[in-house]
Amino acid sequence: MIDRVLISNIEDRFNKGKVIVLVGPRQVGKTTMIKSLLKGIPFLFLDGDDSVVVETLSNANTETLKNIIADYKYVFIDEVQRIPNIGLKLKIIVDQIKDVQVIVSGSSAFDINHVTQEPLTGRKFEYHLYPISWNEFEKNVGYMKAQQQLEVRLLYGMYPDVINNLGNEYEILKNLVSSYLYKDILSLAGIRKSEVLEKILQALAFQIGSEVSYNEIAQLVGVDKNTVSNYIDLLEKSFVIFRLNSFSRNHRNEIKANKKIYFYDNGVRNMLIGNFNFLNFRQDKGALWENFLISERMKLLSYENRNAKPYFWRTTQQQEVDYVEV
Repeated sequence: MIDRVLISNIEDRFNKGKVIVLVGPRQVGKTTMIKSLLKGIPFLFLDGDDSVVVETLSNANTETLKNIIADYKYVFIDEVQRIPNIGLKLKIIVDQIKDVQVIVSGSSAFDINHVTQEPLTGRKFEYHLYPISWNEFEKNVGYMKAQQQLEVRLLYGMYPDVINNLGNEYEILKNLVSSYLYKDILSLAGIRKSEVLEKILQALAFQIGSEVSYNEIAQLVGVDKNTVSNYIDLLEKSFVIFRLNSFSRNHRNEIKANKKIYFYDNGVRNMLIGNFNFLNFRQDKGALWENFLISERMKLLSYENRNAKPYFWRTTQQQEVDYVEV
């Protein structure tokens, strides 16, 4: 298992009287990391994909929660966004059941905030986990091996299963895209038109490094601009993509300007366009490097909790800087 930089950050927050919330896309290693963190410590594991767990927790009162937790001092609830009313249950645990450290994880920022935001105001520490960062990868495999795999990582990305299964990257990414992007995300949002999501994702994948016009994508896909905007919001809150605004000293212009959209993982992007050719045979080599470097920077800003706002910058003479921080 590749050691994650968040482990020490989270461990330092144990037993501070607050819920630890870990959010990130499926299959980036949230469950593995938390179980590793709790290794050697007795803990109660509750799975939000288990219908019995969902029904029991969603209807639990204070006494029921005390009975469920019993003598455990650590409770880990996975896929917490699937449990109705869980925010109120977590509030009860924090306020009424002392000396219990609760850790919850979920795969959608929208849903996990929706169910925990108000009840847990002032009662949580929130962290985001992404695909393996280059720093994590290099520290675990060593500088030389990391350099030898650099092109592979640019093509197939940094998901843990992809890194740990050399030679099977294509099948793993294919399953990831079909199960997480086209099933889980649609299910979470209650959306049935998978073909619209697929077309929007492919359009975005072909435009990394370029400014994105929602109107153009709407015309290309055959939907209205608001639908495109809603899907892009959903994809961002599900940690598939992220947006960069155009830097401007005039905040109004910054809001109105087109955005650039990048993927958190190169492998997911390449699977969407069906291209895993080596760099020497690609027209989008520069775009791949740009996506990789900027996504790595976004991971670092998050993990180190840096107060920096990322942008790209285009002058009135159309000269461009791909990435700036303010």
